[in-house]
Amino acid sequence: MAETPFPQLAEKFEIQAYKRPRDLHTLVKTHVPFSGAPRKHPYDAHKVIIVPDPYSTSAFYFEFNARDISYAEELPSLVNLKGETVAMARIWVKKKSLGVRCAPFVVEETKAFGG
Repeated sequence: MAETPFPQLAEKFEIQAYKRPRDLHTLVKTHVPFSGAPRKHPYDAHKVIIVPDPYSTSAFYFEFNARDISYAEELPSLVNLKGETVAMARIWVKKKSLGVRCAPFVVEETKAFGG
């Protein structure tokens, strides 16, 4: 069975049309950008997952409430060596919003020092 670095049930998230803010300087002051491959949350329709580097072997992802995202920009897609593409986006999340950073890992015992 192949291991995957991020949730498989998270499907591709089509970027919704967001109206471009009139004042980008205000957006920069009130929001923080996150770039990556957007995905639907596997069990909560009100949340969004973004995978910063979907082809990395040490993948992690961010999880945000959709209501905290004020603007999204499409970025150039990534292509792997097999020719498969992943859509990328930059999302602007309101400052002081609650986000989750998830870094999956394999549970193993560590060797004792000097043993």
